[in-house]
Amino acid sequence: MKKIKKIVVFLFIFIMLLWACSTGIQVVARNMIGSSGSRSRVFASVSAEKKNTIDVLVAGDSESYTSVSPMDLWDKTGIAAYDCGQPAQRIQETYYMIKTAFKTQSPKLVLFETNTMFRNPGFLKNLQLSLTEPLAYHFPVAKYHNAWKALFDGPGGLKSSYKGFEIRDKVESYESDDDYMKATKDRTEIPEVARIYMEKIRKLCEKNGAELLLVSAPSPVNYDYKKHNALEEYAKEKGLTYVDLNMKHRDIGIDWKKDSYDRGDHLNIHGARKVTEYIGKYLKENYQLPDRRKDDNWKEWNELAGQYFEELKKKI
Repeated sequence: MKKIKKIVVFLFIFIMLLWACSTGIQVVARNMIGSSGSRSRVFASVSAEKKNTIDVLVAGDSESYTSVSPMDLWDKTGIAAYDCGQPAQRIQETYYMIKTAFKTQSPKLVLFETNTMFRNPGFLKNLQLSLTEPLAYHFPVAKYHNAWKALFDGPGGLKSSYKGFEIRDKVESYESDDDYMKATKDRTEIPEVARIYMEKIRKLCEKNGAELLLVSAPSPVNYDYKKHNALEEYAKEKGLTYVDLNMKHRDIGIDWKKDSYDRGDHLNIHGARKVTEYIGKYLKENYQLPDRRKDDNWKEWNELAGQYFEELKKKI
């Protein structure tokens, strides 16, 4: 009986310490939101945003946060959007990223960049993520353990972040003359784990009163017509809206010799601004999203937009 009591006391103390460390490290992580080296910083940075100020949550892997510029969207439309993507984000991470955002935000729309749906790291990695991500959600110390290192590294690794977006002005052209969206009836299979978590994401958005919009950012490295077919079929099956910007890259004005950051994988700032302008028009035409530019609760967004355009002048 004494052994059982000791075990119970030990577990209680351990959980309390874990909770205390999680609370403390979130404060550190929020202060390090500009740290470019941490995949987990976006969990802290979106949690640090003023409550209920984000109307559009942009989720997905690196295709999301290199394609949508919240400050350009804000400047043109007054829509308050936030990039919550991570490098090579897995679908389990996407689900808990959105779940984390819903703790403090009430976005009207979740704009989900679809490349994550085709990531399949294998059975063991999927199993690991399915176990570790809920643990990290409830005990953030498991996710933010690198924040302490960022605290002592100093400002050398920090970059300006504009609601999850960074200005990437490097140009590395995509040189192929082939039409990467050449029509075919074939389709790429969406992994079962992605389907399972997409259903969880769909229900999570529904529960929180947010619409779910699927968007494929222009990327000849990551997309082709086979993926388009798979995503179009999936969207119809689930009653979701799907916009494939790869089918519209000419209408958007993408020039693969100038608008690519890394040979057709991601867009640079020039490409991102073109895509953002197109998305802004699409959102204004199809969704009832408020213009917050004259609202005092969003005053900080106007100030940040000013900083963004000042930095933009120096780089382009």
